[in-house]
Amino acid sequence: MTALLTTANWDSDAWMHQLRTAAPDRRFVLEGVDAYDPAEIRYALTWKPPQGLLSSLPNLEVIFNLGAGVDAVLSDPDLPDLPLVRLVDENLASRMTEWVTLQVLAHHRGTLTYLAQQKAHRWHEEPQPLASEVRVGFLGYGVLAQHAARVIGALGFATHAWSRTGKDADIKLHVGADALPEFLANTDILVVLLPLTDATRKIINADLMAGLAQDGALGGPVVINAGRGGLQDEDDIVAALNTNVLKGASLDVFQTEPLPADSPLWTAPNLIITPHNSAVSDPRAVSRYVARQMQAFEAGEPLQNVVDRSRGY
Repeated sequence: MTALLTTANWDSDAWMHQLRTAAPDRRFVLEGVDAYDPAEIRYALTWKPPQGLLSSLPNLEVIFNLGAGVDAVLSDPDLPDLPLVRLVDENLASRMTEWVTLQVLAHHRGTLTYLAQQKAHRWHEEPQPLASEVRVGFLGYGVLAQHAARVIGALGFATHAWSRTGKDADIKLHVGADALPEFLANTDILVVLLPLTDATRKIINADLMAGLAQDGALGGPVVINAGRGGLQDEDDIVAALNTNVLKGASLDVFQTEPLPADSPLWTAPNLIITPHNSAVSDPRAVSRYVARQMQAFEAGEPLQNVVDRSRGY
C-alpha cells in the first residue's frame, strides 16, 4: 500500500530514507516531488498539510500526524472523516523534558541575570531559593507534561498540574475550570503543554498571568510555553514582562513562525526565545512508530493514539 509524505519545510530526504528503511516493502511518495495516482494512496504522513490535499485522496484510510500538535490538520475544513493518529514517542517526550528542565532551571537559577552581569563585567551573587520553595505548575497533563513533571519533581521542585478532565496522576492534579484559579494562585513557574483547541486559544492572556502567584520565592511568576503558538496572546505577554506582572518567560512556539523580525517579543525583558525546537520529531523513531501502526492496522488490530476530534487531541 502506498503512503504519501508531506512535511512542510522539514528535511524530506531524511524522512523518505528513514521511512523506506523502516518499511522497505512499502511505497512512499513525496508530495510535490514524486508523481502518483491519488487513488493509490492509503496512508498520509503529514505535518501542516495543504488544505484540501487529504480530501483529494479518495482511498485514504489513515492519517498519521508527524508532530505532537494536530491543530494544523484539524483546521482543514475539508478534512475527511478518517482516523487521525497523533505522535506519541519516548524520544519526543525526552526532548521536551530536556527543554522544559532547561527553562525551569534557567529562571530558577537566574541565568539571564548572570549573563547580563557577565556582559557588564559585574560580580554579584543573587539570593537563591531552594527548589522545594518553588512551585512548578503544568497547565495540561498529557504524556509530554507527565514525563517532564517526573524530572522536575525529582530535582526537588514542588510540582502540581491542571487538567480539563480527571486522570491518574502521581502529583496533585487540579481538575476542571473551577479549579484553575486555585492552581494558578499557587504556581510560580507555569509550564504550558496544552493542545490548541477552541477552548485553549489565547489562554495565556492578561487575566491568566495576573492570576499567577505574585508572592513566591522567585519574586514573581514565570511562564514557559512549548505547546502551540496559538495558546498565547503575545501582546499580553510583552505587556506583562514590561510591567513586571511576569518576572520572566520562555517561549518556543509563536503565532507566526518564523517569528517576524519586528516582533516586540525579541526585545521584551527577561524572555528566552527558541525557534520551535523544544521537541523536534526524529525521523528514525517516528518512521518506526508509523511502520508498526500500519502493520498492526492491516492485521486487523486497533490503531493507537487516535485523536478524539470532539476534544481536538
